[in-house]
Amino acid sequence: MNQKLLSKTVPPRVDDEIIKLVDVKKVYNMGGVKTHALRGINLEIKRNDFLAIMGPSGSGKSTLLHMVGALDKPSSGKIILDGVDIATLSESNLARLRGRKIGFVFQFFNLHPTLTAFENIELPMTIIEKNKSERKEKTWELLKAVGLENRAEHLPSQLSGGEHQRIAIARALANDPEIILADEPTGNLDTKTEAEIMNFLLSLQKKRKMTIAIITHEVEISKYARSMVHLVDGKIVRGE
Repeated sequence: MNQKLLSKTVPPRVDDEIIKLVDVKKVYNMGGVKTHALRGINLEIKRNDFLAIMGPSGSGKSTLLHMVGALDKPSSGKIILDGVDIATLSESNLARLRGRKIGFVFQFFNLHPTLTAFENIELPMTIIEKNKSERKEKTWELLKAVGLENRAEHLPSQLSGGEHQRIAIARALANDPEIILADEPTGNLDTKTEAEIMNFLLSLQKKRKMTIAIITHEVEISKYARSMVHLVDGKIVRGE
């Protein structure tokens, strides 16, 4: 994979904290039955950290990632994203902040099936109305960064699992986010490809000085992280 794009210079920050959750609770009401997904989460994610969020199925990992990524708002508590309390933002301003600040990578890739690899990467830039020439140039740079410029015109159905995930990571980088959030990013990959993707994320984090948080239930994957939190029944039981 081409490392040139990953060496982007990032100016130093005065503060050391990019995401903060204060007593965050999330309750889902389904058919009159309340489910407590998160039960008072207090969490600080440092700038440039590589965090693994671990826990068994149903522990609240995905809900926590949604909170960290401002995809959902808590039932109570506060989420501070780079100094901004997301509860104070309108939906349009929240979407704008999320689109520029955070890139998402999912277990099932979530590539648009009728768009080529090139078009999938370009899509987030279209949403924020970046001009066409900038979009094209950036998309080619990202394809080269993940080593897939020769697959630009291929549809997702024509890509391997590892290629899917590399395109998904390139798409997550399209708007130069400071934060990458990944939900079981290697869950559908073989061991060799899994190691390749994790090493690429690690290289990305180090060279671009990004903050990365991943959900995983695999101990081997968590070893790539610099810090860890463990969830059980919607509570953090320990952090490292």
